[in-house]
Amino acid sequence: MTDDIDEARDWRGQQVDCAACPHLALNDAGGCRIRHACVNDRYARRIDRFFNWNPGLADGYLSHAHFEVRAIAAKFANLFLLPPLLGDVDETVRWNAVRRLPRRYALQLRGDPHREVRMRVATLIDGDDLLSMASDADYYVRLVVARRLAPVLLGRMINDEETEVRRVVARRIPDEWLLGMINDRDATVRFEVAQRLSPERLALMRRDPDWRIRYEVASRAAAGELTGLVEDQDSLVREVARSRIAVRLERGTGTSA
Repeated sequence: MTDDIDEARDWRGQQVDCAACPHLALNDAGGCRIRHACVNDRYARRIDRFFNWNPGLADGYLSHAHFEVRAIAAKFANLFLLPPLLGDVDETVRWNAVRRLPRRYALQLRGDPHREVRMRVATLIDGDDLLSMASDADYYVRLVVARRLAPVLLGRMINDEETEVRRVVARRIPDEWLLGMINDRDATVRFEVAQRLSPERLALMRRDPDWRIRYEVASRAAAGELTGLVEDQDSLVREVARSRIAVRLERGTGTSA
């Protein structure tokens, strides 16, 4: 059977040597364990377990050569030592540092070169601080922004180039802005708009080229606005429009009687 120590490798692929480790005394006392909780191991889970057992040692590893050691140490280290890590070359280190710092530090990473960092930063800030990220180059960052930005600040995202972003905007903008999106180039966005419009305003979309939107109009718009839909090219739209007009006429006849 292969010895456990022979199988333990560090991030450079070299065998872990407990005898040469400065934490040998920890090993003797049960504070670390080869292939389970070891700061020199190549596996992040084992490094994390080492610092979880020995958080007081994290401060000394914030400048370690291996990025995973720095990143995991940042989860346990003294907060006052973390700001310099916002300039670390590795995005995982930058994120693990900023997530623990006061929110004002997140503002420094709104323009981070890595999309994952910017996506996560967008979850830490809000209001006007978040508004500048509405024009981020990455669509998923903008999607996060669209989901979190206050509805009254979403105006600049109405014409976003990404359909999914505009769909989120259509779900969240104030009602009075919806008419500005009824001619969106994508039917899925217009459908989001149609679902939110009042029956009175929904009639403005009765000539939409997409049958799903015309069906929404036929289902909810004021019955007096449905005349053009009784001959719609789509059978489902025609059926619901005719049904609602028939109900309206029956009610009118009943009232007269």
